[in-house]
Amino acid sequence: MRRLRLVAATAAALLLPLLFIPTAAQAQEETLDYVALGDSYASGSGAGSYLDLSCQRSQNAYPWLLSQELGADLDFAACGGAKTGDVLAGQVGHLDADTDLVSISVGGNDVGWVDVIIACILPFKNCTPDIEEAERKATQELPAKLDAVYAAIAQNAPNAEVYVLGYPRLFAAVNHCDALGLISIAEQVRINQAADLLSSVIESAAAAHGFTYVDVRDEFSGHEICGSPPWLHGLTVSEIPYHPNASGHSQGYLPALLGAL
Repeated sequence: MRRLRLVAATAAALLLPLLFIPTAAQAQEETLDYVALGDSYASGSGAGSYLDLSCQRSQNAYPWLLSQELGADLDFAACGGAKTGDVLAGQVGHLDADTDLVSISVGGNDVGWVDVIIACILPFKNCTPDIEEAERKATQELPAKLDAVYAAIAQNAPNAEVYVLGYPRLFAAVNHCDALGLISIAEQVRINQAADLLSSVIESAAAAHGFTYVDVRDEFSGHEICGSPPWLHGLTVSEIPYHPNASGHSQGYLPALLGAL
């Protein structure tokens, strides 16, 4: 039985009367080796309290919060702006046979998610073609890229349990929601539909490798941009726009991931 299950069992046992004090060797035996891979949604861009500025790794991000919850040794490899190619080139090398737990969020940058948002906030521009191009990339190009990443994870961390986290829908789809009202309700709905398509592609690719897919859309329901309260930043200059804030990680991503463990 993997050590991840042992840690869960140990946590449950803490609810019972203390019967003995474990030795240092036993405590070490139960420590999980956790590697967090992926893009800005994994690194915590937008969540504040950054450990570094180049990758915007945040102490409020779900990998950091999960490592504290489990008492795991975290190798925080995720980096803002990463695409699948970046994960292959610079992140999967953090994995080895001793890795117990892997989480990954990646794919949004590969389909040009940022380009879609920029197009939709520009005045007098129809961003439907940009959304459709992102959907084309999601269905025709992304599956092979995800397959390469997931195969590399399986090869480099053969003993690990792997959790693939999806993306939330961005918008609450209400009038005058974001960017001074430049994104219409129809555009918000179409962006959300594209997010659903991206989620389905990632889920299918994860399942093909026997990885656990963690869907966060239910957790973020009602807390999209213009939700109450929002767990995602809209257009802003004070933080990273269109990314989860600290609450999105602690109340959205973290509970979803804990529920899947």
